[in-house]
Amino acid sequence: MNAMDRNFVADLATSFAPPKIALSNIHVRFPAPDGKVVPILEGVSFDVPAGQFVSIVGPSGCGKSTLLRIVSGLLKPAAGEARIDGQMIAENGERVGFMFQRDTLLPWGTVEDNIRVGAELSGVPASAIPARLQELIAFLRLTGFEKHRPHQLSGGMRQRVALGRLMAYEPQIYLLDEPFGALDSQTKSAMGRELLKVWARHRRSVLFVTHDIEEAVTLSDRVIVISSRPGRIKKDIEIDLERPRDPASLRKNSRFADYVEEVWAALDVVRDLDV
Repeated sequence: MNAMDRNFVADLATSFAPPKIALSNIHVRFPAPDGKVVPILEGVSFDVPAGQFVSIVGPSGCGKSTLLRIVSGLLKPAAGEARIDGQMIAENGERVGFMFQRDTLLPWGTVEDNIRVGAELSGVPASAIPARLQELIAFLRLTGFEKHRPHQLSGGMRQRVALGRLMAYEPQIYLLDEPFGALDSQTKSAMGRELLKVWARHRRSVLFVTHDIEEAVTLSDRVIVISSRPGRIKKDIEIDLERPRDPASLRKNSRFADYVEEVWAALDVVRDLDV
């Protein structure tokens, strides 16, 4: 079989493969202190193909983070199915990585120590870990800070270390829960560029929760808009902007502005919150 035939077979196999993530008719309910049951998500269904970057936006409390917990296997929905590669999540051994708004770094560990945790959890042979750490530290522009501890780093650098730990873990799926929400706008934009570099390098499937509409449009292939609680999908918007993308230059693009307006219109926060 020549190279052209092999590529054709690979493309054909990909076209018939199940989506990397598939959520079908997801319902989540939590008990309230007064004994009542509060519906959090109601009838949420969407797929994420392998290698796609999807952002989730919606009002506070609408169940965005809950969706990430379901995909990670930390939470079982009250009804509906959650699958990875066609298998129920509880039965699937696919590696899923989670990154939070707070960096959750080990305060006593150095930059190297914190990134090493991901490599050790991924099963990288001990002999290969030093080279892996050196590669990631250089890629994330942390060279010279290997022995620094978290309290000696800026917020943006701490998040780069957290991202390095996630990369060292080598997950097939990245779940990112407002990872840059606590950063100033300039640092957030820089971290967006870092994340796009990581995504372009590995092309993993990404679910990215954010309240920042411009950030969602800048980073994503799709933006899914969730309604206020109980969360339902209001709109699933495909972002057809050329890659690679630079957050600074995108702001001058009229199509970028149109997408931002479309997401805001679908979000309709004022009506959703009944203000």
